[in-house]
Amino acid sequence: MNTEIYIGLMSGTSVDGLDVCAATFDDGNYSILAAETYEYPEELRNQLLHAHELSAVDLAQLSVDFGKFCGKKVKEFVKKNSITASYIASHGQTVFHTPQTGLTLQIGSGAHIAAESGIPTICDFRTLDVAMGGQGAPLVPIGDELLFSKYDSCLNIGGFANVSTNVNGKRLAWDICPANIVLNDFAQQFGQPYDKNGEIGRKGQVNIELFNELNDLDFYSKQAPKSLGREWVEQNIQPLFKKYNLSPEDAMCTYYEHCGFQIGRSLKKYSLTLCTGGGAKNRFLIERIAQYTGAEIVIPAQKLVDFKEALIFAYLGHLRIHGKPNCLASVTGAKKDVCGGVVWQVD
Repeated sequence: MNTEIYIGLMSGTSVDGLDVCAATFDDGNYSILAAETYEYPEELRNQLLHAHELSAVDLAQLSVDFGKFCGKKVKEFVKKNSITASYIASHGQTVFHTPQTGLTLQIGSGAHIAAESGIPTICDFRTLDVAMGGQGAPLVPIGDELLFSKYDSCLNIGGFANVSTNVNGKRLAWDICPANIVLNDFAQQFGQPYDKNGEIGRKGQVNIELFNELNDLDFYSKQAPKSLGREWVEQNIQPLFKKYNLSPEDAMCTYYEHCGFQIGRSLKKYSLTLCTGGGAKNRFLIERIAQYTGAEIVIPAQKLVDFKEALIFAYLGHLRIHGKPNCLASVTGAKKDVCGGVVWQVD
């Protein structure tokens, strides 16, 4: 019997690039065969960053164009690494996420990914869970439960920071706070795509009044399941920074402290935490988190730091093809566990 090879595609809210990870899965174990990040052409990245501002027609066209881009990159990837892939599992690019209204939208046409790559493609993993009354996020925790169960909790710091853990036999997870989606915006004021190691933020001073106001936002007092989207940042975070009108360094430093506080207190109950995502490479941010928690934060090998989400999306595809739940109601608050994802066949 031939081993199935799944390719996971991940594009986060920071729009840093397309993460591509090829992996195999067997009885709760995984093997990463190859992984790579493809930078976006500047025009495409700008379109993705501002996708929520487009007309319906332009947004639909961007979904097609982004799907073609993903398909072409996968075709390059499998050729370079001599991989014969069984399926692609694509997260897509989130444009709208308001689960309370039943809406979640990830663009990147699965049909066009499949057509360009010649590989059956699974996409749209969130919609069924949202239709079932869930948050549609986070999706990664089922991978945490089945692939990384030796850790008390799994923390991912990307555009948003989220954590998952097993409580009394049930996997729970929630978004903690916006992270790189805010920090990257500040870094771009200095002509940098992101704040490497927190070097810019480290130069600033914490504004205690803003720090307290950020921590008093209603979201932080809500119980899980709960999730965040770009809309929440625009409505709640950005107005506070405009109100205080701080220097970029002080604003950034204050936001680092806010992230450290919120993430740190979310980890206080756990002794061993696996930390991945772009934020795991930010020394200043990790320092601020450590200030507020007693948990041991484990930062794994670089490949897992960079590609854990893409790996788990490959795993979500594996579960979908085998008809097993890939989205947990205990995480999202949906009526039941679901097996989500639309499959585009090409053979």
